[in-house]
Amino acid sequence: MAAEIRAIGFVGIGNMGWPMAANLVKAGYDVAVCDAVPGRSAQFAEQVGGRAVADAAAAAAGAQAVITILPTSKQVAEVVAGMQGALAPGTLVIDMTSGQPARTREIAATLAEAGVMMIDAPVSGGVPRAKTGDLAIMVGGEDALLDAAEPVLKAMGTSIHRCGGIGAGQAMKALNNLVSAGGFLMGIEALLIGQRFGLDTGKMVDVLNASSGMTNSSQKKFKQYVLSRRFDDGFGLDLMVKDLGIALEVGRETNTPTPFSALCREMWASALTALGPGHNHTASAQLSEKLAGEILGGNK
Repeated sequence: MAAEIRAIGFVGIGNMGWPMAANLVKAGYDVAVCDAVPGRSAQFAEQVGGRAVADAAAAAAGAQAVITILPTSKQVAEVVAGMQGALAPGTLVIDMTSGQPARTREIAATLAEAGVMMIDAPVSGGVPRAKTGDLAIMVGGEDALLDAAEPVLKAMGTSIHRCGGIGAGQAMKALNNLVSAGGFLMGIEALLIGQRFGLDTGKMVDVLNASSGMTNSSQKKFKQYVLSRRFDDGFGLDLMVKDLGIALEVGRETNTPTPFSALCREMWASALTALGPGHNHTASAQLSEKLAGEILGGNK
């Protein structure tokens, strides 16, 4: 592969992919974008720049690197299959999907047979940090490939963490979301207890943030998306449930007992069933509210 990556195919310009691809354009990369939603790539090219192409194969044509950021590893596998023949030997596939490590390793092995390389690089930070280019990126793959990809990744994130071999970044991302998800639900239950006791929930969040109970959720979610009743931070409830399933899958593969994690995943899955599709992950607080018969903020 070339010493410096300049031409990039970008597959998947959804809530996260759009601002990430925009930051690559801003950084001066030659970016060809495509998306499953009709007209979305043309809209991106008109509003942001880059080139709109019809499909993943067209995005891969002439690219030194192809970035995929899709809902699941199944879709990544389908996209990669569709790019066969368009991916030149030496091309680097950078999968930024929060995917399944085992499936990613299978995809990487298939690509290697055609001389195409692959790393995984899922992200954390949500849409706000995707827009500002301040994402945390967890990467897995061979060091030489990570070295080549690092300038590209730095255009999208300020914190690059090398986690190990291929799939290691995705394992770390799923485990990160497991910790985040557990902290969120525990915090919501604490707020419900406090409200019933007579505490002001806003003041509770302030105390948590000044004390040992501080979490990412207490800092960036409880007031902003739960107490405000907005429930719109940009990360879907279905995607959180998917990521928790991946974390437990890694737990099973490593023969690690995970009783609390299993309960956490079941709570989130129950929220998805109760609320239905299309909800933001912060809306999972509504399941705890229903169980308690209490709406945070005091509105019955």
